[in-house]
Amino acid sequence: MTDSVIDIADVSKRFMIRFNPNPSIKSRFVGIFNPRYREKATEFWALRDIELTVRAGDSIGIIGPNGSGKSTLFKLIAGVMAPTTGTIRTRGRISPLIELGVGFHPELTGSENVYLNTSFYGITRKDTDKLFQDILEFSEIGDFINVPIKNYSSGMVMRLAFSIAIYTVPDILLVDEILAVGDAAFSEKCLAKMKAFMEEGRTFVLVSHSGPQIVEMCKRTILLWKGRIIAEGPSAPVVEKYADVLSNGGPDWEGIWHPPTEKAPF
Repeated sequence: MTDSVIDIADVSKRFMIRFNPNPSIKSRFVGIFNPRYREKATEFWALRDIELTVRAGDSIGIIGPNGSGKSTLFKLIAGVMAPTTGTIRTRGRISPLIELGVGFHPELTGSENVYLNTSFYGITRKDTDKLFQDILEFSEIGDFINVPIKNYSSGMVMRLAFSIAIYTVPDILLVDEILAVGDAAFSEKCLAKMKAFMEEGRTFVLVSHSGPQIVEMCKRTILLWKGRIIAEGPSAPVVEKYADVLSNGGPDWEGIWHPPTEKAPF
């Protein structure tokens, strides 16, 4: 059995949603002495009791409706935020594609941002020099590499971000459906690159609303609903269950659903 590269044990994530019914400076001052004017807050649990093990070479899909906790789980795995309870352990270099522009400085050129981002992964300038031409050619942004990022279109930002992520040769690649902003030809090129990445035995985690894309790219999938894993198993039956859940307005069973002829994968 191959070693695990992502271990998620009993993880929950809570956010405090704050609102002030009287946002003026005067009201805030008065709120020090009068509870009526104080800022209000309520708890929101984005994830509850998540258990997941990902092994080296796995390709895992995360699917679910908006607000189900997909991006929160993704950011926890990436190390962008910490869980409220539970533990997450990862092994190896992680390259996350979370949101457009994350990790880019808008005032720096594309070229300067390449060197900035590779430094985040501990890659030296000398090694980045060797990678630079491949990154530039794959991104297809040409002379715009010398233009500040703030002048890029969203598609150009995605092209450069993906190119950097894939050519830093990570052990784990995390993709949060940002490929949706690119043109069809470049998206296909990225998908082909990710397939080659997985054929090398590297680990791949994809967050997406697209069932067909999940089935094509991922061997296993988990379905999130209101912050909980409600289904897990081979991708095709889990995606089919997702469609059923959407049409019924929510899950109608207790516990985690597994395909009837399959063992639980995690």
